[in-house]
Amino acid sequence: MYLANKLVDNHIKSFITYNKGQTWALLPAPATDVAGNNLHCILPFCSLHLHLEMSENPYTSGPVTSKKSVPGIIVATGNIGTELSSTNLGMFITSDAGNSWRQIFDEEHNVWFLDNGGAMLAVLHAATPIRHLWISLDEGKKWDRHSFSLAPLYVDGVLMEPESDNHIITFFGHFSHRSEWQLIKIDYKGLFSRRCMDGDYQTWHLHNKGELCVMGEKQIYMKRRPGNRCMLAQDYSRIYSSEPCLCTAYDFECDYGWERQADGKCSPAFWFNPNGATKSCSTSQSFLNSTGYRKVLSNNCKEGGRNVYSPKRQVCRPRPPRGLRLSTSQGDLSAPVGSNVTFMVYLDDGDSLRTSIQLDFGDGIKITYSNLSRTDDGIKHIYRTTGIYRVTASAENNLGSDSNTLFLHITSPVERVYLSAPIVAIRGKEANLTAVVWPSHTRTLTFFWWFDNSSEPIITLEGSISYMFQREGKNKVTVQVASGSTIMQDSKVITVKEFFRSLLLSFSPALDEHNPDIPEWREDIGRVVSGVPEDQLLVSLYPGLPSTAELFILPDEHASSEHKRSSEEISDIFVTALNQGLIQFELKSDIRIIVYMTQQTLAPLVDSNSIHSGSAMLMLLTVVFVGLAAFFIYKFKRKIPWIHVQTEDSHEKESEVISTVGQNDSMSKVKLGEFPSPKELMEKELEARSRGMMATCLVPLTIIMCCTEYTVF
Repeated sequence: MYLANKLVDNHIKSFITYNKGQTWALLPAPATDVAGNNLHCILPFCSLHLHLEMSENPYTSGPVTSKKSVPGIIVATGNIGTELSSTNLGMFITSDAGNSWRQIFDEEHNVWFLDNGGAMLAVLHAATPIRHLWISLDEGKKWDRHSFSLAPLYVDGVLMEPESDNHIITFFGHFSHRSEWQLIKIDYKGLFSRRCMDGDYQTWHLHNKGELCVMGEKQIYMKRRPGNRCMLAQDYSRIYSSEPCLCTAYDFECDYGWERQADGKCSPAFWFNPNGATKSCSTSQSFLNSTGYRKVLSNNCKEGGRNVYSPKRQVCRPRPPRGLRLSTSQGDLSAPVGSNVTFMVYLDDGDSLRTSIQLDFGDGIKITYSNLSRTDDGIKHIYRTTGIYRVTASAENNLGSDSNTLFLHITSPVERVYLSAPIVAIRGKEANLTAVVWPSHTRTLTFFWWFDNSSEPIITLEGSISYMFQREGKNKVTVQVASGSTIMQDSKVITVKEFFRSLLLSFSPALDEHNPDIPEWREDIGRVVSGVPEDQLLVSLYPGLPSTAELFILPDEHASSEHKRSSEEISDIFVTALNQGLIQFELKSDIRIIVYMTQQTLAPLVDSNSIHSGSAMLMLLTVVFVGLAAFFIYKFKRKIPWIHVQTEDSHEKESEVISTVGQNDSMSKVKLGEFPSPKELMEKELEARSRGMMATCLVPLTIIMCCTEYTVF
């Protein structure tokens, strides 16, 4: 049996149960108090309430005391009324396991059991010194007063040897707060005149308000007759007999998934299916199906012929698969490429022995199992390429099917990122940007695009984006590529203009024989073909074969609006030179590359001024010549083993300037021709245009390039 205090309608009340909590009842109050006065406490309006607390001092009994060697006896501190209170406390005792109670003291006492539970010792629990104790030999019906000290003693505790023939108890305390510890030993053996015989005992039936079957059995105990002053033997048997009872509803509690109803019966909860069989059940087997009840733990009742509450054996019936679950062994949804991934397949319900399981790994490989138990250790698979794979598990038998899906990310570290972007873009018009990633990934990367000083990036799952630039000048673009915990980036500077002219260039086939098709090689070729500062002429060499490039002619930022039309005149000069094969460079010794024009692109010209001015062309040609000179100095400074530049003019006398540059004991010659001044060239060109004549380029140009050898890894 159990005692418990429960909060009911903001009142703490004491309850008792004899079936491990299935039913609870209030404690009946004694009929009279210590003085014999009627209490008139009627259930359920008034009852007994106990302080169910353990003592912090191991040498005192505390508010409640019971002992296995004293069956049916409980001594506790409490009060009588509508709820538990700390006022009007008294000591109460039951000799029949809580069915009835008697009041033994009107003040709080510490109580210990003596003589193997045959006697009781009580000492007042007070902050004042005492010198008397109380002993009862008849289960608290009568108490004898004894003096244990001549001077009052502050009692701090009592020492004794329980369950032994030693009849010595020791009081320890002090006479005053300043005195030393005092020990007082008492031998209570003199209270008994002899050893107990068979006639000194009587039987006592454990019961619950008259019901003799408690926890499924009838138990009869042996107790000493009250008032007999005989000493109990240490090894005497307290249980006289015990026999099981037929089971009743009170011997059972509701099984898992079932709930107790108001009528006391157990019914299935709304979320529970009582007809569901166990996972291991197959068609040729049977199983025990719950009736909604299970026997209370430690209950010893036996069922009759009907077995109303015990589980019923049922034959397994085939069931369609339900609740198919699919996961990885660690629960992760990503894995490195080439690693061994273990998949776990579970089936909540269904005839597992007759259900076939198919697992589709999403990469074209499928596997089928005829028995779910074969997948208990997991199914292993290796993915060879990156990507996001749809993994699907399917379960099927004759009655139905079920499936489940997960999406697995197979990733690999990013080794290199290259941002492919146009070097020139038109303001207010979309430009295409592409991030090339090595090694190649499939749908597993996240791209972060940063433009100029933007505080937040544009995030995409694809490696390309279209962006409209709104500010003229140089705009920096940075792309970051994230793959798992790896992040790499690349940046490019894009020149944005209101308008520009461009020419699509191609090269003689000899260039393709030495094309390694890497970004650094293309950038070197672009710098050589342009040969001027990047804010005037820009050349972009496109990847692939055959080699092609685009020449961008940018307007002068410092020129006035009426001079911006000169870019058309500049492009005409370049068209003439390209058509005549006059622009060429030397790739290696005896290998000369000629630059051609493929077609002329239609870049917009927003300036509507029809007057052609030669100042822009003059300035541009001057920049071209200065760029060529800077290019030569750059090549000499890098100590390129050979450079050969030649210009010819059929109307001017050729002069030679020989320069020798040594590297690895090799010699190179450089020949420079005499050029007419840019002003003279422009005047002749404009004069020819004004007469309606076809202008011809008077200066054939030969641009010579030194190219470093590249090795592709």
